[in-house]
Amino acid sequence: METLAITKVLRDAPTGPPSHWLDSTPTGFRNPWPSFRQTFSVTQMLRLRFGPGRNFVPVPENREGLVPIQTPNWGAHAQPSQIKATWIGHSSFLIEMPLRVHERREDGTEATIQRQYGLRFLMDPVFCERMGPAQLVGPRRFSPTPCTLDELPLVDALCISHSHYDHLDIDTVKQLYADKSQKRTANGLAPLQIFCGLNSRPWFVANCGVQPEHVTEMDWWDEVDLTVAGTTVRLACTPSQHGSRRGVGDQDHMLWCSFVLSEQESKQESKRTVYFAGDTGYRSVTDDDVAASTSVDDLPHCPAFAEIGAKYGPFSLALLPIGCYTPRTKLSPVHCSPEDAVAVHFDVRSQLSVGMHYGTVRGGLSAQYEDVREPPQLWRKAGEARGLVWDKDFRLCDIGETVVV
Repeated sequence: METLAITKVLRDAPTGPPSHWLDSTPTGFRNPWPSFRQTFSVTQMLRLRFGPGRNFVPVPENREGLVPIQTPNWGAHAQPSQIKATWIGHSSFLIEMPLRVHERREDGTEATIQRQYGLRFLMDPVFCERMGPAQLVGPRRFSPTPCTLDELPLVDALCISHSHYDHLDIDTVKQLYADKSQKRTANGLAPLQIFCGLNSRPWFVANCGVQPEHVTEMDWWDEVDLTVAGTTVRLACTPSQHGSRRGVGDQDHMLWCSFVLSEQESKQESKRTVYFAGDTGYRSVTDDDVAASTSVDDLPHCPAFAEIGAKYGPFSLALLPIGCYTPRTKLSPVHCSPEDAVAVHFDVRSQLSVGMHYGTVRGGLSAQYEDVREPPQLWRKAGEARGLVWDKDFRLCDIGETVVV
């Protein structure tokens, strides 16, 4: 059987609890930066959601102006040395890292690797129709997935950025773990692995039937090396400005994060790297800021992205959220606007950034204020305003399309 080795990369022991822990044990978490300011209560949210002042724009029934959908080919014609990232919709991506074609033996000679594909990571997979605790409630998908779960290629790992329903779908994880693990075993492959933030393992074990040894919890800045058939990819858990919740009483109990994927032992001049932002805010814009006509550039922004860029950049590819951000005075702490996403592009030192977290499902609050056709338009406008070149420095892709770098 093919072996997938998971090795934790050692780092200096902290001198005390990290600033994002609520106390001395990791049982709850917070955003530790001035860029995060809680801007409204649950009561205020309900008033915004159902009260006057909304600017609801229906999704076009003929899909005019919406994201095109194509049948995935998973980068079939790409070179083994290239990164292949296929958008499945919203924040779901299948990322295939470069494959080492040859492995050096102990005697110095090279052997041809039998594996036909690089390590595959499925990021925040969601295939359900509605994003909620049951399929009768929650925001409904208005763009279908480009394939079924059965049509997905075999993947090596699931990476879950946080526990919100539009990023963590229990039925998707259960089916992937049961079906893909069975198929992997039948094909002589190692079991499917899940990587997630701290305090998440019990949820996967209790709700998805996952074996505890197949779940790796990670804190911010933790790193693991995944090695299979001579190919090693380093997975790093990195910060994001967001939160987590599945139900009553578990808010911010499971750690939220972003992820970095980097090839190791590359023969390229530089390692191929991917940054997956998950779901995140960049700065907090309050009603007082708007009333005072404060420039967003003068507001504190999250320093974590520059830290990620300094430690792991430049990135060959960054996948950045650009939608579900309106109203800004309420959602800015946890959701990037297109302008914020462009700022993240520069902070993480991305060579090519692709927008995500739009064009698939409407947020419960943003649906009442945000035209679903707006994010891609503002993404291009914001990038070009800062000197980025469309299709060279930043772009969009179809649902089902594979971005190759």
